[in-house]
Amino acid sequence: MFYIGIDPGKTGGIAWILSGEEKAYGFSKLEGMTEHDTWQLLAKLEPGVCVMEKVHAGPSMGSSAAFKFGKSFGALHMAVICAGLQVEMVSPQKWQKEFGLLVKGRGFGQGDTEKKNRNKVKAQELFPAIKITHAIADALLIAMYCKRMAADLF
Repeated sequence: MFYIGIDPGKTGGIAWILSGEEKAYGFSKLEGMTEHDTWQLLAKLEPGVCVMEKVHAGPSMGSSAAFKFGKSFGALHMAVICAGLQVEMVSPQKWQKEFGLLVKGRGFGQGDTEKKNRNKVKAQELFPAIKITHAIADALLIAMYCKRMAADLF
């Protein structure tokens, strides 16, 4: 069984952990992947369960950017379904709480880099054998959340 985490967005990624195997995992950046590439990758991870970060367009996005973001999110969601995987949407706050990554205060911009760096450090602690980048850190943490919470989610 694969436990899959998806961090949607232009700079997001997909990560997976094989059950029963401490060091069996993989990841891919979403940047540059087509919808077909994504589906093919996910189809290889069946049987599996997936947690996808529940995100939405923000008020600071222009209408064109929001449309592209929504289209990308929908394509990812459909790729998961077409691959035959069970999927659960989880808010960033929910999976970040599992790893003690929540801090007071909200918003993007100045605090966003700090948040990404905290997530990267935590992912590096959990996966010391690989070099963690911002592009894969959240996806790996979401995959680990999926593994830890699978019994409650699916």
